[in-house]
Amino acid sequence: MIAYIFEFIGTAMLILIGNGIVANIVLKGTKGSDSGWTGISLAWGIAVFIGVFMSADVSGAHLNPAVSIGLATAGKFSWALVPGYIIAQVLGAMMGNLLVWLTYKKQYEATEDTGSILATFSTSPAIKSPFWNLVTEIIGAFALVFGVFYIAGGAMGEDAVSLGSLDALPVALLVMGIGFGLGGPTGYAINPARDFGPRLLHSILPIKNKGKSDWGYAWVPIVGPIIGGVLAALLYLLIESFI
Repeated sequence: MIAYIFEFIGTAMLILIGNGIVANIVLKGTKGSDSGWTGISLAWGIAVFIGVFMSADVSGAHLNPAVSIGLATAGKFSWALVPGYIIAQVLGAMMGNLLVWLTYKKQYEATEDTGSILATFSTSPAIKSPFWNLVTEIIGAFALVFGVFYIAGGAMGEDAVSLGSLDALPVALLVMGIGFGLGGPTGYAINPARDFGPRLLHSILPIKNKGKSDWGYAWVPIVGPIIGGVLAALLYLLIESFI
């Protein structure tokens, strides 16, 4: 249970800082509107660093169903723990975004653009094309999970792959690089919990001018990262079979 709690805490911190920067940029009446994409990519990297550093030594700091499923696919994490981890990650993401909403309550009330409000909760594509948006999310999540295998210690063995606190910085840099290099087409969810939990919260909260939650697109940032995580695990296993 303590591992689930720290997955919840780590994911909540990840979303609080990550979607907090989005709110600071896109909502009306903030002081951070000039930060742009550079600010978003940097802040999400910092958010990952904080979330991983806080939870790594207890839960392994997955903070992402794609990571949990990828590690389980590679035999580095128990499938029995995957459902509990995913639930903790989704609930943590919802809590993190609830704190974002409370922090920027007056700015939400002042913002009339429904797209800007939704952007502070979930991702959306710059050009909507479900197949290619899916491809983008697969590639981004593949880069993340494949990197995690080797940052966390890629050697095959009996011990589960787990991110230690010292791995927080390289993982943060990896996510930052994904944001700068691959984030433009879809907003780089690369994490089903990061998108689904806040999107669900968006549909529930009584937000003025919030508009629709775009559930028609919601499957892309769920399915894409999971496929990417599984493909990363399979390639990892293939490489290790030759070593």
